Amino acid sequence: MSFQLKLIWKIVLLIFAVNIAIMSLLYTNQLVKKLAREEQNRVNQWTAAMQRLVESDDEDVTFLMEVRRTSSNNIPIILTDEQGTILNYQNLDTVRANDPKYLQEQLQEMKKENEPIVIEYLEGRKNYVYYHNSTLLTQLKYYPYYQIGIISLFLLVSYLAFSASRRSEQNRVWVGLAKETAHQLGTPISSLIAWIDLFKDLDGPPTEEMLREMEKDIERLRLVSERFSKIGSTPVLEDRDIKAMIDQSVAYMSTRASSKVKFEVHAEELHNCFARVNVQLFDWVLENITKNAIDAMEGQGEISFHLTETKNLIHIDIRDTGKGIPSSKTKDVFKPGFTTKKRGWGLGLSLAKRIIEEYHRGKIFVKESTPGKGTTFRITLRKN
Repeated sequence: MSFQLKLIWKIVLLIFAVNIAIMSLLYTNQLVKKLAREEQNRVNQWTAAMQRLVESDDEDVTFLMEVRRTSSNNIPIILTDEQGTILNYQNLDTVRANDPKYLQEQLQEMKKENEPIVIEYLEGRKNYVYYHNSTLLTQLKYYPYYQIGIISLFLLVSYLAFSASRRSEQNRVWVGLAKETAHQLGTPISSLIAWIDLFKDLDGPPTEEMLREMEKDIERLRLVSERFSKIGSTPVLEDRDIKAMIDQSVAYMSTRASSKVKFEVHAEELHNCFARVNVQLFDWVLENITKNAIDAMEGQGEISFHLTETKNLIHIDIRDTGKGIPSSKTKDVFKPGFTTKKRGWGLGLSLAKRIIEEYHRGKIFVKESTPGKGTTFRITLRKN
């Protein structure tokens, strides 16, 4: 995924998160306003009941007392006269309610929180009803801010964890790339060292055939350098005969592998085996899988290439008779840094997957694998 595309996704996710926060605030504010109106209505009912109680003479006040009790449920209320003297209160802390200082503190807080409700009686005399918002309403007011804070903290921690994980993965990739470079250079360098040792033991000058083989190893070193230079850039694709490329790769690897490793290529009844590939990178994929197979077989066994085709696709099955891969690990082999040994599968298959799927728009996967019997990788390419 390109940097620009990642940036677009980050912006989209940020806008989405901001919209969620705004909608949460709007919805909660609507609930708060609705609950506040309901609580004010209940206080009004309590006030009306108190006024009727004050004005009643022989009227049965049982109903009015019940209205007063239920309407003030969970709402702290203080009733004062015109001079501010506390006459009555409801739903305050029963332990501290006998403390005048506590009552005055509650009264001052209520004055700041809500406008008082006036009770008029006896020729213009007034009482005032002050009240707190209920605990539920207070919690509901601040809930979205707590929610946004927790979500923000979670996103921050997630981002930091993701960044640390990404840096760790990048470090693994760099380490894997260094190992893969050494792995790629190992075969031609070892071959050249062997040629030099052989030349030292010769009585005469090297033969033309020997020099040609050395030239192949030097060309392989140049090819490895060119492969790594193409990582991160857009490769040029050409129409190539896939069967011919496989034959060429097998010819090179077979002369440099153990004599106990047998190579076979099966490509019967192919009509059109051409696909658009980058020669250097596709050859790298073949070499990676072949070297992994040789390592898995510990230098002894059989590697076979089976080519089949459909109308639009070419399938390449690469089979070995090595140790095999457990079914639980078949997807992990393409992850950067995954390895079952000291060398080989640290980064090679991860690069192979990127080369085939991103650069060539094909597919690569473990078709089948049986521990102790071997593994089959399948590469699928589109015909030209």
